[in-house]
Amino acid sequence: MVPVQLIEAYNQVLQFLERGGTVLGFIMVVIFVMWLLIIERGLFFVLTFRRLADQVQNQWEARSERQSWYAHQIRQEMVTGVRQELQRSLGLIKALVTICPLLGLLGTVTGMIEVFDVMAVMGTGSARAMASGISKATIPTMAGMVGALTGVFAITVLQRNARLKATRLEDQLTFDH
Repeated sequence: MVPVQLIEAYNQVLQFLERGGTVLGFIMVVIFVMWLLIIERGLFFVLTFRRLADQVQNQWEARSERQSWYAHQIRQEMVTGVRQELQRSLGLIKALVTICPLLGLLGTVTGMIEVFDVMAVMGTGSARAMASGISKATIPTMAGMVGALTGVFAITVLQRNARLKATRLEDQLTFDH
């Protein structure tokens, strides 16, 4: 049996989505995908990267010659491959962060159009009739900004981690023999 609190929370989310309009649904999908990618990158940094770094370091240490120009190019290619792996999905996350406030603005515009439509039909005397459009104008804006702000924080942390991990790995691949 489903607890009453869970059903109540579900109904409140549905009511919130209804008040925010269709654009709010798109914003929620964008934020959900963005956070899935953020969590995936975080798990990669915590669980998978160390194995990849050890593999690259062992491959480098297994080389008998590490001094020549050719060896330097191989090292650079190894580091570049790891950097690409660390940076994977970060561009997409940044794009989703950018899209959030733009979708919020779209929600604002569509909500205001609804308010103006109500005003055209009923005049300015019916605040109750305009309330739905005002909700559709403000809720998506808030949701887009919240999504963007949390995404900016997360992408900053992920980019810093990627940069630090790549630099540390590069420093560990020594040229001496």
